[in-house]
This record gives sequence, C-alpha cells and structure tokens, in this order.
Amino acid sequence: MWDSQMSELLRAFLALLNQMFEAGIAITALSLFLRALTFNLRDRVSRSFAVILACVMVVYSGEAISGALEPSKGLEFWLRFQWVGLIFFPVAYMHFADAVLETTGRPSRGRRRKAIWASYGLATLFLIALPLGWFLGPVELDSVPFPRLAPGILSPWFMGLYLAAVVFAAVMLYRAYRRTRLVVSQRRIGYFQVGALVLAVGTFPYLQISSAFAARYDLLFLALVNLGNMAVFWFLVLMAYSVAFFGVSWPDRIIRSRLLKWLLRGPVTLFAVLLLMTATHTISSFLGSEYSVAIPIITVTSVLLFEHVITLVFPTIERWFFFGPERMDLELLHNLEERLVSSSDLRQFLEAVLASVCDKFQVSTAFVGALGENGIETVIRVGDEKLLEEGLGANLLPTVQKSQETGGGELFAWGKFWLYPLYSFQSPRQLLGVLGVQQRQDHALEEGLGETLTALGRRAALGLEDRRLQQQLLASLEALGPRVGMIQRLRAAARYDQRELLIEVDDPEQPRDFAPWVKDALSHYWGGPKLTDNPLLGLEIVQRAMAQYDGNPANAMRSILKEAVEKVRPEGERRFTAEWILYNILEMKFMEGRKVREIAMKLAMSEADLYRKQRVAVESVATMILEMEREANAKGKRAHENND
Repeated sequence: MWDSQMSELLRAFLALLNQMFEAGIAITALSLFLRALTFNLRDRVSRSFAVILACVMVVYSGEAISGALEPSKGLEFWLRFQWVGLIFFPVAYMHFADAVLETTGRPSRGRRRKAIWASYGLATLFLIALPLGWFLGPVELDSVPFPRLAPGILSPWFMGLYLAAVVFAAVMLYRAYRRTRLVVSQRRIGYFQVGALVLAVGTFPYLQISSAFAARYDLLFLALVNLGNMAVFWFLVLMAYSVAFFGVSWPDRIIRSRLLKWLLRGPVTLFAVLLLMTATHTISSFLGSEYSVAIPIITVTSVLLFEHVITLVFPTIERWFFFGPERMDLELLHNLEERLVSSSDLRQFLEAVLASVCDKFQVSTAFVGALGENGIETVIRVGDEKLLEEGLGANLLPTVQKSQETGGGELFAWGKFWLYPLYSFQSPRQLLGVLGVQQRQDHALEEGLGETLTALGRRAALGLEDRRLQQQLLASLEALGPRVGMIQRLRAAARYDQRELLIEVDDPEQPRDFAPWVKDALSHYWGGPKLTDNPLLGLEIVQRAMAQYDGNPANAMRSILKEAVEKVRPEGERRFTAEWILYNILEMKFMEGRKVREIAMKLAMSEADLYRKQRVAVESVATMILEMEREANAKGKRAHENND
C-alpha cells in the first residue's frame, strides 16, 4: 500500500513537472520566434530557424494543453493541433541545415533545394490527411497510459520521412562543420548539430511506436520524457544563442546582452510566474481552500516584481559579463545618450538664462549668439524683434572682437544693448559667443547687475561650450560610422565563410578635402574664384562638361553641381517637410542666395540647426558627385575595353 501511494505521488509529481516543462518550452519557443521576426528575419538561417521555433511552439503548446484537458473538452483537437508542428518539424530541420551549409560558402546547386521543397510538399499532403483519418485515427484512452491518436495507414510513411529528413539534415550540418576553420564557428555549428538532434529526438512521437513500453514502465517513461524536455529546453536556448549571430553586424557583446535581456524579460519571467501559480494551486489543494482569487494577484505582483528586479540588476550583469576589459570606455559611451545636450535642450537652458537676465534687468529683450562660420549667429532671442534686428547687425562680431582686444571679457555697452562676451573655460581667449540684454531708458547699470550678468553669462558660456564639444564628438562619430559599420559587417559575414573578406568593397571614406571643395563651389555658384579655380575641375565629369560648354569652367561646374543637387531632391512636388530639408537648404542657400536668418525662419529651425543640416546637405552633394565620377570612370573603362 505504501509503495502504491509513493508510486502515485511520484507519478503525479512527474506528470506535473512534465506539464511545466512543456509549457515552459512552448513559451520559450514563442518568445524566441518573436525575437527572430523582430531582429534578423532577412537572414536565411534565422528565417529557417524561426520555422523550427514555430513547429516546437505548436508541438509543446498542444501537448501542454491536451495534458490538462478532459476527453470531453476538446482533447482530440489539441492532439491534432500538436501534430501540425510534428509534420513540418523534420522539413524545417532540413531547411535549416541547408541554410547553415550555404552560409559556409556551399550554396545549393538545385538538388538540395528541390529535395527541401519536395519535402514541404509531402508535409502538406500529410497535413491535408490529418483531419481525414488516413494519417491518424481517433483518440485512444484505455489501451495506453497517456492519450494519443491511433496510428493510421500513413503513419509508417511519416515515420520514414521523419527519420530520412533527420539523417539528411545531420549530414548537411556535418558538412558545414567540416567547412569551417575558426574554433568559435565550429563550436557554434557544433551547437547546431547537437541541439537539432536533441530537438528531433525530443519531439519524436514515441507513443506511436512504444505505447506498450509506456504502459508497462510508466514511471520510467515519464522520467525519460522529463529528461528529454529538459534537454530540449536548454538546447533550444543554445541554438537560439548561436543563430543570433547570423544576419547581424552587431558586436558579440551586444548580441549576448540583448538575447539575455530578452530571455529574462520573457521566458524566465513567465516560467517563474507559472511556478508560483502551480505552487499556489498545490498548497491550496493540500489545505483544502479556494485559490482562484489569489491567481490574478500572484500573477500581477510576480510579473511586476521580476521586471523590476531585472531592470535593477541587468546593467550590473551587462557591465561585468559582457563589456570585458573595455568596461569603462563602453560604459561612458553607453551613458552618452543620457548626457547629450541636444539643440532643443540648449535652447531650453538658454531660455531659462535669458528669463533670469530679463527679470534682473527688468527688460523684455535679450539674446544669446554663438560664433559661427558667418559671424555671430543667433541661438535664442526674446523680446522686441525690431530692436533685435537693429542690434544683431553685421558689425556685431568686430565690436566684440575689439572689446576682446582692449578690455577682454568685460561687460560693455553697444547701441541699445549691454553685451557680455562668452569665452571658453578651456581656452579663456577663445570667443564662443555673446550675451546681450536691452538697456533701460536711463542707460544706467544698477549696482550688482554687472556681477549678475557675469554669473549668468558664464552659465550661458558653459552651455555653448558643452554643445560645441558634443558637436565635435558627433562629427567624429559620424565620420567613423561608415568604416566601423563595414568592419562589423565583414567580421560578422566572415565568421563562417572567410571568402567574404575577399569581396571588393568601395572605400567608405571621401577624400578629406572633398566636401570643403564642394562647399566652396556652391558658395560661389553664380560666379567667383572658388568656382572657377576649384580642385573639382580635375574631375572627369567636369572635364566632359567643359567640352559641352565650349571650355567654360563656370558653366561646367554649375551643371555638375545642379545635377548633384537634383539627385538629393526627393521624388514628388517640392514641400517644406522633414524629407525635403536638405534639398530646400541647398536650393535657398546656394541657388537662390537667401540669408541664413530668412532660411531658418522659412524652415522653422534655429540658425545653429540650420548650419548643421547645411553641412549634411553639402556632404550629400559631395557623395553624389563622387558617385557620378565613379560611373563616368566605369563607362570610360568599358568603352576603352570595347575599343581594344
């Protein structure tokens, strides 16, 4: 009697553990499937692995749900639903193995691909036969210890297809393993070999061929099923880890970090909630109390608690396990986004400074200007526009510079304004801009206001200097981006096929002085030495244009610049939207010759933003001219080869 009770308890425990593993595997497969759809679906290995995940999700969700249902409550539907995943799993395994082998530089010559599509066709036929009773019969409950669908006349044929597909896929993965030379690549494909084999063994429908063994040794069968589920769970995650490196150019640390965070916030959290709910149900049943009221409370509380713990702990895990020796540098870059002062942030900060200045001086007009390419450029201004237009004249910069030479950084009067030059904290003689505040009618400066303006001016200078340093940093990162991106793409592609390193790539970097040459030519678009004496005259496209314009360099340069600007133009009718900003800046600034302030007002942006966008627009024109030059050189080379 005691033995029978222990056997019943052990059987109930193993059955409960089996249901939890099945639910956990289904949740994990669903989470990884969504991740594959989100991040790297363009890669063939990732797409084929997503099909495997979908099959695993269907198999184990159907298994988990059918194990918790009574025969009269839709048991047969969920058992047949489980078989949808089982039918397509071996074919998906073949598809995945072929994609991995192709990644190592051995694409299909047609035979493998035809075999895969033929297998998908056979699987579709088995799917059509599934509800018709030819493939699987009705539910059997009495003759076996666990519910199953009775084998049909097509079941042996499916078993043959399953085994043949697994062998075919295993051979392809072995060939892929033999073709890789790097240890890390061999290790990851080794994960595929073992993991895919474990998934194939773990999802195999054993009850179709071993129902007698399961009936006689039910405890052993349940124990083996649980061990198989544990192996499927771990190797499923391991395969997802290896697949995460395909189709993306991110560094390894980013891939590991994002995958771990995805698993923690998804499957781990849900599995923990499932454990708590199961424990609550078991304890409540043991105590004989109703537990349905506690389920929503436990679910919500545990989800919030786990998400909060992950948010607090994960940055430390990421820093210590993924950043490596460059931990401090990477952490500095990681925090750059939070500390970055954008143009909008700078305007808000300077608005607060001007509000304090106006309150102290009891006036309504003030401005902050920054030193730019064309003199003092207004960053923020408030008050009487007419008075500001008079104060922000062309001779403002010479006046400030003269004050710098004579007095050096002291408050001085100019027109109807008090001006305070803003200097760099790092280089005290380097002018950053100027803070101006309207003079009162009596032109008197009360005691203490000079010190107040000095203190507020230093705050404005601090903001301008921080923004200037950050713009220099962003410019460096922008220049570094294309080359780093190319290196990361080549590094990622060459993990499994080193021939990718031999593929010819265009130099991602323009000549250092090319964009300034283009800007000089645009600034003298309607005539001037920067147009007619420009180094761009040496380009092949310009020389050909000069032949069309009777040797006139100005007309030739204008035609090339106009064509390059038109290539920047978006399709459709001209608009003043974000998509058209670069083209509108080029057109209004260089073609129409409008003033900076007028363009800024027309495009609803600050002058500082305008100058930054103008630099991007000029670089776009430079890129177009380089592309035109490459095309011209390629056509000339082909014409020369044809003549030979």
